[in-house]
Formats: sequence, C-alpha cells, structure tokens
Amino acid sequence: MRTRTDFPHPVREIENTWIPLADGTRLAARIWLPEDAEAAPVPAILEYLPYRKDDGTSAADARRHPYFAGHGYAAVRVDLRGTGDSDGLLRGEYLAQEQDDALEVLAWLADQPWCTGDVGMIGYSWGGFNGLQVAARRPPQLKAVITHASTDDRYRDDCHYMGGCLLGSDMLKWATSMLGYTLQPPDPRFVGERWLDMWKERLACAPTLARDWVAHQRRDDFWKHGSVAEDYGAITCPVFVVGGWADAYTNAVPRLLEHLEVPRRGLIGPWGHMMPYEGVPGPAIGFLQEALRWWDFWLKGVDTGIMAEPLLRCWMQEWVPPQTYYAERPGRWVGIGSWPPPGSVERSWQTHADGTLAEGADAQAGATLTLLGAQECGETAGVWCANGNADEIAGDQRPDDERSLTFTSAPLDAPVEVLGYPTARLRLIVDRPAAVVAVRLCDVAPDGSSLLVSWGMWNLTHDASHEQPHALEPGVERLYEIGLRVCGHRFDVGHRLRLAVSPTYWPHAWPTADAVTLGIVTGASRLALPVLTPDVAEIPVREFAPPEVAAWGIVDPEAHGRRKRTVRERGGGLHIIDDVEQHERTVAPGVRYRERARDTYVIREGDPLSAEVVCSRETVSEGALHPWAVHLHATMRCDEDAFLITEEYEASADGREIAKRSRSFRVPRDHV
Repeated sequence: MRTRTDFPHPVREIENTWIPLADGTRLAARIWLPEDAEAAPVPAILEYLPYRKDDGTSAADARRHPYFAGHGYAAVRVDLRGTGDSDGLLRGEYLAQEQDDALEVLAWLADQPWCTGDVGMIGYSWGGFNGLQVAARRPPQLKAVITHASTDDRYRDDCHYMGGCLLGSDMLKWATSMLGYTLQPPDPRFVGERWLDMWKERLACAPTLARDWVAHQRRDDFWKHGSVAEDYGAITCPVFVVGGWADAYTNAVPRLLEHLEVPRRGLIGPWGHMMPYEGVPGPAIGFLQEALRWWDFWLKGVDTGIMAEPLLRCWMQEWVPPQTYYAERPGRWVGIGSWPPPGSVERSWQTHADGTLAEGADAQAGATLTLLGAQECGETAGVWCANGNADEIAGDQRPDDERSLTFTSAPLDAPVEVLGYPTARLRLIVDRPAAVVAVRLCDVAPDGSSLLVSWGMWNLTHDASHEQPHALEPGVERLYEIGLRVCGHRFDVGHRLRLAVSPTYWPHAWPTADAVTLGIVTGASRLALPVLTPDVAEIPVREFAPPEVAAWGIVDPEAHGRRKRTVRERGGGLHIIDDVEQHERTVAPGVRYRERARDTYVIREGDPLSAEVVCSRETVSEGALHPWAVHLHATMRCDEDAFLITEEYEASADGREIAKRSRSFRVPRDHV
C-alpha cells in the first residue's frame, strides 16, 4: 500500500472542535481542511462513530480523512453523543437521538465558512449503518452516501440474530465490545477538569446492550427502527454500497441495488470487515480513489465516469484449498448491469436417499433421513464476520460434514458460476416444538476437501414470520425455504456440490433447550442456485488503481494486532477460545492505547443447556495526563426458560479505582 503526503491541496488539522446542539450538548469533532478552505469553500465529508476519534480510530482516520482533505474536501470525524470526548450518554445502537444529532451536525457543517453547503457521509460498519439511516431522514445538506459493511435490516442481517436464530457467536461478543467503548473516559486535554465527572456518569449509566438485544427475540419495532428496508423510498440521495465476501454484511448490497430508486452503484470484493484499500483477503484496491470519483461527481459536479461503471462490480471467487486465512483469493472482476443479474437462471439439485444430489430430477418424496443434532457441529465454521486476521475463515468442512446430513453431486462436467443467494427448499420433520436448522453449501474438490461457499440458519418456529413465531408440532412434515448468504463463486470442472444440513451449529446458532432429531424428506428437498449462464453479458470492469492512503500524524512502526483461535474437543464437547490483541498504538506523543479481548465458547455434547459464552475486554491508556484502564467481563448461559447474562466492570485512573460494578439479567426465551 502506498502512503502519500503530496496532495493537490495542503492540509491543516483541527484536532478538536465542538459542534453545539440545540439541547446544550456538545459533540467533539476532528477536522482536516484544505489550508485555503475559508477563502475557497469545499464540500464536507462526515464520518460519525462511537469509537473514539482521539485513540480508538485515530490511526485509521489519519489514513483516509487527510486524503480527502488533500483532494479538496473538509473531512470531519465526529464522536457520537456519550462517546469519546462528546457530552451526554450513549443509550443504545442507532437510536433516534443519534439520527437527530446527525441532522444538527449536517446543518452545522453546511453553515461553516469553509463549506460549500454540500455534505456526504461515509462509513463502514456503524458508520455505514447510520449513513443509510440519516439519508432516510432526507436532510437537505446530505447529497450522497458511501456505505460499507452495513445492512438495510437490523434483525435479518446484523450481529444479533440470523434467520431468527440468536447468534451465540456474536450477540454477547459485540455487546461486550460496545459496552467497553461506552465505559472509557473523555480526554482531559479537550474536556478539561470535568473529564472525571463525565466518566463517572458514563460508568454509572452504562447501557444494558446485551439485555436489550436478547429481550427482543422477534423482529419487532425495536429492530424495525433504523432498518431502511422498512421504506427504501425514504432515501433520496445517491448511494454507493460496498461489501466483501468474507464480511458478514454483504447480503444487503444486492438488496439495496435492487430496491433503492436513487442513483446507486455497488462493489463487492473478497475482503473481510475492513476498508477495501487494506482488504484481506486480497486483492485490495485503490478504494479512496474510487471514493473520490464518487464524491467529485456528486459533490462537485465533475464527470469522473463513476456512473458509467456497471451497477455492480464484484469479485467472482474461485476454488482454493480450505484454510483459516487467505492473503489473496483467486478470481476475476465481473460487471453486472442490473440486479438480479440479467440472463442468470435458477438451477436446482434434488436430494436422494443415497446422499447424492442430482440436477433436474422430479420432486417426488423419497426416503426420510434422520439425524440427532451434534452439539459439536460448528467446529469448522470460522467466525461470523472476518476482519482480515488469522484463524477467522471457515476451514475444511469435512469434520462438520460428518456431523450433518449431506448430499453431494457427481463431478461437474462444466463450470458452474453462482452469483446471488442460494436457497435450500427442504421438507423437514423435527421431534421437538422448537428447532433450528443450519444449511451449508460446499465446494468439494477431487481430493475430498470441502470448501465453505455459503451458509444460512433458520429458526423453524419463525416459519410464518419473524414477528409471530409459533411452536412446532413434532412429527409433522413441513416445507421450509432457507436462504443462504449471498455469494459469488465458480465451481470448476471435476468439483462437486455439497449440501450439508444440521439441527445445530455452535456457536453461531444458540441451541434450543432440547436436543433435536431432524428428518429430511429426500426427493422433495432441493438446493437452488442462481447461476450465470454463458450468454450473460458481463460488462468489462475498469482496472482499479493500486491502494493508497495518507501518511498523517504519528506513524507508529510498533503498531500491531494479533489474533489466535484455539478449538478443542474436550471429553465430548467443544471449547473455542478467540484471543485478540488489537492494535497497540501511539496516539499522541508518549501516549499508548491498547485493546485486548478474549471470547470463549463452550458446549458439552448431548447437553444443549451447557452452552456458555464468556467475553473479557481490557483497554488501557498509558502515558497520558491521567493514565486509565477499563476491565470488563461478561457471561451468557441459559436454562430451559431464560437466558442468563452477567456483566462485571471496573475502571481505574492514576492508579486508583474509579468504579467497580456488577449486574445480572434474566431474559425469558421466546421460541429461541
């Protein structure tokens, strides 16, 4: 990756300034400007996050925002209310207050003497979410959005639930991480002597994120708020939507391209949950240059050719030997002019009692195959959302294939290119009133290795809807349509398709209270794939520029991040430990900021009620005016009737304890 200090416009930085809100709250902002912006006003680009501009995201911010400023924009990074140096309290995710504040921020930006009055919003993950949400409020100053690694549906495609299944892998994990951010203090350099009182208020009024998310096990108004899928027509400004095949949020990219009625473009690479200029797996691309093409077109009126690009540019992945990390994924860029892809067809493969898949056979019911769910199924699943680190990608699927009902095709005599959402249409029978099912699509190579291509989960009690689940009638056969994650993958000649189905998938799917025996009616159960036909008119994709970023502020050669996953089978059970040391970095002269995390997932074979998740977080700031530390420990387990959540946290500064608290929640199970 190339780093740049030479730009068309010299850049100056305002390390902290205050944006006043109508209720008296002040939000903290860091701003990069062209030096002559007051004399020659420029459009503004806003990134609006809870992750602390002065330390948490300072290194990442310094790579992209000065880059935009150097090309003639006011680049603005704002801490949400109750985070970083901003006043107030953060009460939850994507609340109306967050959007209301954003509207005031946009109005403030447009009114500054260095701004033309036109503003864009950019962000990935949280910032990608709120960019869409704020766009749906139609502020007149907001002229365009770049949203990356976000979703249009907070229940359907976020880290809390998937297919109506509670995400054991990420529900508590993310609640603990986010709680950790809200417990950290503001910077005395900017807020002055009131920093300690502000911090104590945050510690005393910490949000109950895990409890709130677990309490809403249906797709109710809690999740509909902030889900732009409720009204795509509310968004009236142009949208550039970006995702990665290794990321967890890419399902939303085709949906937004299909349903938005505004000028829009989409981009999907092989990357995880990260900006494409640092994309892993590669190839990374010059994404900041692509962003500038978007901003120049919509904020400056310069015809950069961005709107002449295909509606969707995506990386068609090819087979690689299964492993838990890839620096690169082989493939090619494909241009698609509309969604669904014109000329694509649905091809389906029928299941058979001998464990085979055959294309084009009739749909008559055959034998019923049964399987008692193995709690250890999920050993090879990888993480729910990869971030470009070691040990994240799903490995060879054969251990979990053996714990599933599998159906495998004959070797292909011609390539099959899949682009879209695979679907499993399964006639199922279960022996319990509550059950989940996990479905995997795998690419089986001639050597027998099994590469995960896509997967999905479904809570069978949500068959009618995510809003009105119902108890199942044991022993009754029903047809279920289970959607898998969107994918772009080429199955080569000689490779085989494999459909794998199981009533367990730990730790992704929190297990039902009772072990479930699942039955699949063969013949009547099928795998359907969206396949690109040879006559699909692929649009040529212009070659991307090489990745480049700004070199701004402190460049820390010691910055590092490490991740290690340990998977053990212990006496008939599964024990997974994720150790993560995030980037330890210098954030100001002599000041070091360090984050560490450990997540543990435990289950005993034959005992779904033994499922337990334990999360710990440590954040330390050393060398500051008031060195501080926050330690956080959370657990989640369950019994037949309820989820049991505990949280303990302590904070210290200058070597003395500031707060130490513990709290517990019991949340009834609701068809989960």
